[in-house]
Amino acid sequence: MARERTRLRRRAGVLVAATAVLALAGTAPAVAGPGALAAAKPRGHDVSSHQKRVDWPAARSKGARFVYVKATESTDYRNPYFSQQYNGARKAGLVRGAYHFARPDKSSGAKQAAFFVRHGGGWRADGWTLPPALDIEYNPYNKKHKCYGMGKKRMVRWIRSFSNEVKRRTGRRPVIYTTTQWWKLCTGNSRAFTGNPLWIARHGTSRPGKLPGGWQYWTIWQYGTKGRLPGDQNLFNGSTSRLRTLARGR
Repeated sequence: MARERTRLRRRAGVLVAATAVLALAGTAPAVAGPGALAAAKPRGHDVSSHQKRVDWPAARSKGARFVYVKATESTDYRNPYFSQQYNGARKAGLVRGAYHFARPDKSSGAKQAAFFVRHGGGWRADGWTLPPALDIEYNPYNKKHKCYGMGKKRMVRWIRSFSNEVKRRTGRRPVIYTTTQWWKLCTGNSRAFTGNPLWIARHGTSRPGKLPGGWQYWTIWQYGTKGRLPGDQNLFNGSTSRLRTLARGR
């Protein structure tokens, strides 16, 4: 996801690191992308304070149709550019939503969900607001504790606590952003969240690949960290009208 307080974030497992090693050796493969798949699906992106003040009309002209904006992290961080990014996206005609970066090592899922909803993570059935999203992935602050020092069952309980609190406060189950590798490692490939839309991260490939945790369908695919749009590059798995339907809560 878009970088915030650190630039040590791991991207969809070890793909980026492996590509960098090959590049140093002069044998880096050509980076794959969504190719023809992108032609039939709405393009989007995700941003954080790393992108600062985004030129939203320019993003719209380059093909952006939706965006997720980082709102919060843990219970003590708020994106200082959130209002400009979130409201600016809407004014430019983008369907937009807010996401929270999970810190399971800091406080309960319910507490972080409450903080998130209070500071931008709400939802309303206006056709322009995507469901709130939870970004849960490798710990960027401690490489030795990829799962934030939590066992698989405890991690599942944390995610369930967050999801239930968001549902209680907004009426929507949050979208879950993760990677297949992290989900297997840190939740034991839990199948408990198939009712939550999946935002899968997998970079450098032509397809999202095998999905984690019993999900049969991906809603959003983050396929790259660079591209024509500010921040990370995404596709929505459906038509533009289906995107608006998701925003309406159907």
